[in-house]
Amino acid sequence: MTDPMAPPPAAASARTLVIIPTYDERENLPGVVERLLASAPDVAVLIADDNSPDGTGEVADRLAADDPRGRITVLHRAGKQGLGAAYIAGFRWGLERGYSVLVEMDADGSHPPERLPAMLAEIDAGADLVIGSRYVPGGSVENWPWQRHVISRGGNVYSRIMLGVGIKDITAGFRAYRSESLSRLDMDAIESKGYCFQIDMTWRLLNTGGTVVEVPITFTERTVGHSKMSESIFREAAVNVARWGWEKRRGQLRSLVRR
Repeated sequence: MTDPMAPPPAAASARTLVIIPTYDERENLPGVVERLLASAPDVAVLIADDNSPDGTGEVADRLAADDPRGRITVLHRAGKQGLGAAYIAGFRWGLERGYSVLVEMDADGSHPPERLPAMLAEIDAGADLVIGSRYVPGGSVENWPWQRHVISRGGNVYSRIMLGVGIKDITAGFRAYRSESLSRLDMDAIESKGYCFQIDMTWRLLNTGGTVVEVPITFTERTVGHSKMSESIFREAAVNVARWGWEKRRGQLRSLVRR
């Protein structure tokens, strides 16, 4: 029998770490961190800086030193190694320290931290991965040229077709992972670096039986600095998604033959 005087069970998101990779984001970072801690005051923040030439690492150190609650930690990395490597370093750091939820968030202000509580509520409801989605009802994108819309929409449609999944925004970078689900993935096997990293992580999680929920967000294009997108990043995504899709279909065909 349940004790009516017992405290309620702690939410799965009670210990949440928000990982923010940075490279030349000194002008954007302070405002993003301020908005994040105003929206979710109890989260911890890990800023993973890849030795930014513009001094972002020093800005991050000042933010950490000035936070009276000690919620901010800075992980100084040797140099620019790609988005995927920065997140994996952050995942390992958070898992080693027992955080129950690990969140990915960009430093450029494109991801609205005000939506994080809604994403964490879905983790508490049982989701393994919650994606801040531009392409579900209620989601939107602001300040993009039409070319970016075409590339993003096309990449998501391509991924859905090739992988046979129903996720509307599989390339999205604002996401929250349940740590116990993330820990089942082989981090050493993840080689994707940029745009493809998000697809790679989602695909691996789905293949372990994980559940994915999409929460609508308004994505706002950065107003300061430059996008880190490049042709090689798109090429990596196109090739890897095609390979994963082929491997899935080959496995399905082999299963049918065995029957």
